[in-house]
Amino acid sequence: MHKKHLALALLVTLVWGLNFPITKLGLRSIDPFVLTGMRFALAAVPLVFFIKRPAVRFGYVAGYGVIFGLGMWGVINYGIQVGVSPGIASLIIQLSVFFTLGWGCLLFKEHIRRAQWVGALLALMGLAGIICTQDGEHAVFGVLLIVLSALAWSIGNVIIKASGVNEIFSFMVWASLFPPIPLCLMAWWMHGSTAFENVPASLDLTAVTSILFQVYLATHFAYWGWNSLLKAYPVSTVAPLSLLIPVFGIGSSMLILGERISTPHLIFITVIISGLAVGLYRKPIVQADR
Repeated sequence: MHKKHLALALLVTLVWGLNFPITKLGLRSIDPFVLTGMRFALAAVPLVFFIKRPAVRFGYVAGYGVIFGLGMWGVINYGIQVGVSPGIASLIIQLSVFFTLGWGCLLFKEHIRRAQWVGALLALMGLAGIICTQDGEHAVFGVLLIVLSALAWSIGNVIIKASGVNEIFSFMVWASLFPPIPLCLMAWWMHGSTAFENVPASLDLTAVTSILFQVYLATHFAYWGWNSLLKAYPVSTVAPLSLLIPVFGIGSSMLILGERISTPHLIFITVIISGLAVGLYRKPIVQADR
């Protein structure tokens, strides 16, 4: 990988890792579903008026928008609010790798390698350890929510693969039109009008900075950068770099939020990262001399 592309990969994973504690800052004063709805509303408007709609069936765009916005990020933010630390959340969401492998095997008849089975087993062992060592029912419920969001992310990956879309940035902008309404309905269903009443007063500098970071860096820039790398290099070259996301996520959570990782959690985090590394690793193909 060229140095400029490696620098781009490091920057993208850094942004995605930072996104977890920075989102937590916004959740201190704003309902998680309302915050996520604001993120995607700003990700769509005003760009949707200037960017041409992607050349795929509209159902793919709408379906991905709801799955990605409500099923993934709405649930992640709710999970963080009910007790999961942002660093742990940035790690658990990487389980989407194995959910995606499962969908590929089931729907696209893709072969799952032995290393991927071993990696999935290690990751599940680490996840089970984290669940068993969570303090309180709310924290356990939060971890299960993050697992659900990882499943939603994998479904979103399937939608993108099935759609065959090439205009990834346009796809993200147009898909962002669809999450805000169901996210606001979810907030209303759970908390009524109180979820919205204090929003204007809650938009201090910290909350606004959190929202802008989520929109323009974590959504627009990071997804453009990541998909640019996927176009330039094989998936087997790019995918392992995603292991840096929880590293940056946990590290930045410790620096920004003062998060502390207990020894048992540190052990199980290492097990999960090892499982992800094993599952994503591919032996380089050696070409025979001619």
